[in-house]
Amino acid sequence: MAIIRKAAAADFESIQTIASKSWNDTYQGLIPEDIQSRFLSEAYSDEMMPVRLEKTLLLVAEEEGELVGFANASEKEGAAHLHAIYLLPEAKGLGFGTQLLEHLIAELAPVSEIHVEVEKGNKSGETFYAAKGFKEIRVFEEDLYGHTLTTRKMVLSVAE
Repeated sequence: MAIIRKAAAADFESIQTIASKSWNDTYQGLIPEDIQSRFLSEAYSDEMMPVRLEKTLLLVAEEEGELVGFANASEKEGAAHLHAIYLLPEAKGLGFGTQLLEHLIAELAPVSEIHVEVEKGNKSGETFYAAKGFKEIRVFEEDLYGHTLTTRKMVLSVAE
């Protein structure tokens, strides 16, 4: 059982490492490495981390004093957008993602629904969100630095 807490500036380096390792593990063969690197260097840059901390809900999972994962979401007009639940590859399947999601839902209350976008082919993400009750509402293509992705938008209705 991990300790789930709000992130602090002291966690930035660990969050950046988790994002990188998670992306490399999850998207190997789906998204070219140079595009992964470009996305990560922009989305989790030293400049963006304080913005994430200030403008969004950023939770971390800590196990035996080390960060093993994080979740990031924002809320607008009664609905939330889940930007990420990322775990170190060796921490997958151990319940940390579930703990992060449960804490996120509690922190975001009273939102009525949570939206997430999952790349088609991200088997661990697709399986996780479906198991948690997220339902697919649409599939669309999007461009990530010239690489076409097929994305599944999913939603979870949250009981008030």
